[in-house]
Amino acid sequence: MGAAIERVARSLRAARVFFGHGTDNARDEAAELVFYAAGLEHTLGAGAYPTPLSARRAARIDALLERRIAERIPLAYLTHRAFFAGLELYVDERVLVPRSPIAELVLQRFEPWVDARRVRRILDVGTGSGAIALACAKAFPKGRVDAVDVSAAALQVARRNLRRLNLEKRVRMLHSNYFDAVKGCRYDIIVSNPPYVGRTEIAKLPREYRHEPRLGLAAGGDGLDSVRAIFAAARRHLRRDGILVVEVGNTEDTLLRTFPRLPFVWPEISMGGGGVFLLRAEDLGAAA
Repeated sequence: MGAAIERVARSLRAARVFFGHGTDNARDEAAELVFYAAGLEHTLGAGAYPTPLSARRAARIDALLERRIAERIPLAYLTHRAFFAGLELYVDERVLVPRSPIAELVLQRFEPWVDARRVRRILDVGTGSGAIALACAKAFPKGRVDAVDVSAAALQVARRNLRRLNLEKRVRMLHSNYFDAVKGCRYDIIVSNPPYVGRTEIAKLPREYRHEPRLGLAAGGDGLDSVRAIFAAARRHLRRDGILVVEVGNTEDTLLRTFPRLPFVWPEISMGGGGVFLLRAEDLGAAA
């Protein structure tokens, strides 16, 4: 096992594949590939390294590695699994690979910006695989979560994850263009990892991103089309002391230039990543 991980990591480095779909380095991605092919849990850690690999499993590792390098397919689409906020999720090319730094805020239950004990309703806009919505349902066991997406194909994946995690009683997956399906509903937290890649940037993305649905990435010329749509309606759907949490990634500077009057809060993400802002309901008037 250990030798296989090192061999795969060397091959990934030599091929100069792009890391950014759940891992950010060759060693971690090699470990995920080998553990998956060997049918072992990551919780075994280094204790699994002395485990010998059968010829069948070694061949499976080589086949995955070959496709990862030759086709530049993100590993999560080859294994059909991704990890987010402690959850293991099914993923395929109908959804983005879950990787949002919002995971850390979910695990912190969005404190200190809300009183987690009082949170009862949460909305995830553009849920994709359902990662953020389902993680919120786990973090707030007394809360109810609505998860919306304009992509019917993505919702098929999200509902599969919903069933796997047995959260059907507290999470609704709704086909919706932004807030259309939740008119009249108000929430303690609205959270979103929307498309935020501008036209110039999307043309320069590494090959791995071509396997992801463009609908989940592209957001107009400046990357802010989805953010504008959220700003246009979020205040009507937030309770008075509610918060809006949105990831904008590399579009952060453009956002600040476009909305200079908004008092954005940028939570520190210790696990890495950034570009996530927070606004209180009372502050959203300037966005409109």
